[in-house]
Amino acid sequence: MKMDLNYIKKLIKILDTSNISEIEIEEEGTKLKLSKPKPKIAAGYSPVNMVPAQNMVTADINQTGDPTVAVAKSETKTAEPKSDNLYEVKSPMVGTFYRSPSPDADAYVNVGNDVSPGSVLCIIEAMKLMNEIESEISGRIVKILVENAQPVEYNQPLFLIEKN
Repeated sequence: MKMDLNYIKKLIKILDTSNISEIEIEEEGTKLKLSKPKPKIAAGYSPVNMVPAQNMVTADINQTGDPTVAVAKSETKTAEPKSDNLYEVKSPMVGTFYRSPSPDADAYVNVGNDVSPGSVLCIIEAMKLMNEIESEISGRIVKILVENAQPVEYNQPLFLIEKN
């Protein structure tokens, strides 16, 4: 017996909309097996504490398990804006942080850019939906606190904006 295409489409829809990861059906000698791809999980992800880059020593474990040590270059210190004049843009959701609309596009904003209310700062992808995060104030981007394509938590600081 040949399986009906509409029947197969219904099975695919059930698989997509449920927590089931695999369906296997056998009818009159015909077997059909449908499965979802397993989600990719970032191994060993943990929140990063912000540490000044000057004279910072980091240790990484490479794939062979041997620690490698790198010393960050000392950066020239710029005038830090007053902390009472800084506005922290926080993530409104859990998701993945993206600085640009696509991998080959320019970032929405960079350090030093002026923004106004409604300016798009980044995108947070949550459940396959791209959510634009907009500025609520006018000011200048002082610091971007998250790396591109990194997971973010609810209420996690993303940007520091010096208010106008």
